[in-house]
Amino acid sequence: MDKKLFWIIAGTSEARALIDKLSAYDVNIYASVATSYGQALLDNHPNVKIMCKRMQYEEMSAFLQEHRPDCVIDATHPYAQLVTQNIARACKESGTEFLRLYRAESSHGNEIIHVASTTEAARFLSNTQGAIFLSTGSKELQEFCQVPNFSQRIHARILPMLDGLSKALNLGFAPSNIICMQGPFSKELNKAMLQDCNARYLVTKSSGGSGGFVEKLEAAAELGIQVVVIGRPPDVQGIPPEAIWTRLTELLSNR
Repeated sequence: MDKKLFWIIAGTSEARALIDKLSAYDVNIYASVATSYGQALLDNHPNVKIMCKRMQYEEMSAFLQEHRPDCVIDATHPYAQLVTQNIARACKESGTEFLRLYRAESSHGNEIIHVASTTEAARFLSNTQGAIFLSTGSKELQEFCQVPNFSQRIHARILPMLDGLSKALNLGFAPSNIICMQGPFSKELNKAMLQDCNARYLVTKSSGGSGGFVEKLEAAAELGIQVVVIGRPPDVQGIPPEAIWTRLTELLSNR
């Protein structure tokens, strides 16, 4: 009997944990990552084939037609809206079972400023004074170039990847204000970074507990720093990791 085949769209700590857990079974796994950095974070398993490529809808559809996985698990970041839309559509059209892993949001107080998008966050910050600690990554850095004196006011924490660093430098961010590090970060390390740049504002996405969101909020609260939270896309849905695993065990037992 053929082995079960699973395709995991990775990019989060939950995806890495799921791959490690599922690879212990007699199955075959394709794991997709967008960058070589994401690939380096995955452990090597003999039954896991890693694909390092940003796939468009047509490529996803072709992959499904060629390999016909038993199930596709989308374990990308909650803000990877286009990837989720494309893979969900491709699975629906091919009749492939699709599971969207949902990372629960962490609760936070009403004193936080909530905005709907990076554009709205940049618009708000344009009417403020003082240093800004930006912890939303490099993907939408260009949105914050509208903030007056952004090159000196904004301290951007991004992943340690050459393309992200090049983007920040080309946009005009000061080299001394670019922090290239992989998270999630402890409360203490967040506090040290916020203090070092004398931040008055912390900008973050609602990435959930495993994304280090709580530790950022706690650090900012202890230092009296105003937090600006960019909300998740309104149509993000899915099921928690525990429910994902329950369904996978059902598939594993159905041979």
